[in-house]
Amino acid sequence: MKMKKTDIGVVVFMYLVCGFFYYHMTKLKASSQTYPRFTIILLFGLTTLYLVQMIVAARKYGVESGVDEVFKDFQPKQFFVCLCATILYLVGIHLFGFYIPTVIFMAVVLFYLKVPPLYAGIAVVVIVALIYFAFQKFLGVKLPVGTVIKALQK
Repeated sequence: MKMKKTDIGVVVFMYLVCGFFYYHMTKLKASSQTYPRFTIILLFGLTTLYLVQMIVAARKYGVESGVDEVFKDFQPKQFFVCLCATILYLVGIHLFGFYIPTVIFMAVVLFYLKVPPLYAGIAVVVIVALIYFAFQKFLGVKLPVGTVIKALQK
């Protein structure tokens, strides 16, 4: 299998993600850095393994563009609807905290992508429960509350 030039962008992006999160992780208390550090190191290591695999494939089989394959089934309408939903989701997190916008975002996007309602409902409940137990209960991470919710609590 030939290496695709488009994979270089993926590797660069993943290294940038690692750098971004590492920079922000250093701002946390030392006691709160363990899990993020582990996750960043794991992501960095996996990205490096992928890079090595790409280099081996390039030497063995050559290099191809890959652009045609990446955009073969691209649906602009679907992309832009999901992009707008994501932007509204981020605004919603700022205003209403994490949980309410997350449930709405997941439900809307899964409905739009025509996921059967039963599976969409299961996905929403499971993801929210996993986030709640993993971050709030197990790791003690405070998720965003939102400016509107904060104002209502006063």
